[in-house]
Amino acid sequence: MHAIEIAEPGGPDVLRWTEVPDPRPAAGEVVLDVTAAALNRADVQQRQGNYPPPPGASPILGLECSGTVRELGEGVTGWAVGDEVCALLAGGGYAEQVAVPAPQLMPVPSGLDLYAAAALPEVACTVWSNLVMTADLHAGDVLLVHGGGSGIGTHAIQVAKALGVTVAVTAGSAGKLERCAALGADILVNYREEDFVEAVRAATGGHGADVVLDNMGAKYLARNVAVLAKDGHLVVIGMQGGRTAELDLGALLATRGTITAAGLRGRPVTGESSKAEVVAAVVANVWPMVADGRVRPLVHEQVPVAEAARAHELLDSADVVGKIVLRVR
Repeated sequence: MHAIEIAEPGGPDVLRWTEVPDPRPAAGEVVLDVTAAALNRADVQQRQGNYPPPPGASPILGLECSGTVRELGEGVTGWAVGDEVCALLAGGGYAEQVAVPAPQLMPVPSGLDLYAAAALPEVACTVWSNLVMTADLHAGDVLLVHGGGSGIGTHAIQVAKALGVTVAVTAGSAGKLERCAALGADILVNYREEDFVEAVRAATGGHGADVVLDNMGAKYLARNVAVLAKDGHLVVIGMQGGRTAELDLGALLATRGTITAAGLRGRPVTGESSKAEVVAAVVANVWPMVADGRVRPLVHEQVPVAEAARAHELLDSADVVGKIVLRVR
């Protein structure tokens, strides 16, 4: 088969469309003929040499895809050759075929084609596992999402609104904030012009945010703690603003706050806090929201997979709203 390989860590130009060995399904796995894959910030980090795949995972980029079941491994039940699915991956999506543990497969949500479906698994699993399964986000809460125009952000806005939550977002341009507002965001903060702590507290009558979904890490730590409501929960899912920061425990104690740092890629396939648990919860709770139109994937552009370097350049430009999808077939 063909796949995108990384010649060496670096910029988008290190990505090459080349021949690699076909995958074979281990016990409990299926092989998919990939129709489409989607880009994530983690792909950029891996391309740059800063985010190696977990042990045993494919070194090929791609944390989500859609496609058709090609082959079943030993012991797999509930799926058949020819089924159209989308999948959460630990790697391998930028390819014509990929081997996937069967518990990480999901049916294509009603009303979507395979190209749109490719943009959902990673964001849906990240958002639901962190906001609902971990932080207990529920109706009446205030949620602050950093990077509201991102794939994670645009999905989180829609899910939170479907749950009856007030949503605040940060973004770096009026255009992105307008797109966030169109998805239902209530409080719009241009982080280049406003302090999000002051803006969110002012808009909520001093209450602050019950849950903060943060992709920045160190750079925003102190202000994220400052914006928390009493008994608030900060969930850190990225380190775009650095890895290390000083934490004022007194400020955290004053809010009775909780901080969770949670990744998805390195979770076990099955068992407690596993990908299987997250996938099942997403299919049960988020897929009905997609089917009735409350939540839709927002695809910025579809790019042929052989042009993955151009897709990465686009993502690096920070002009993207939503997801970039790679068309494999």
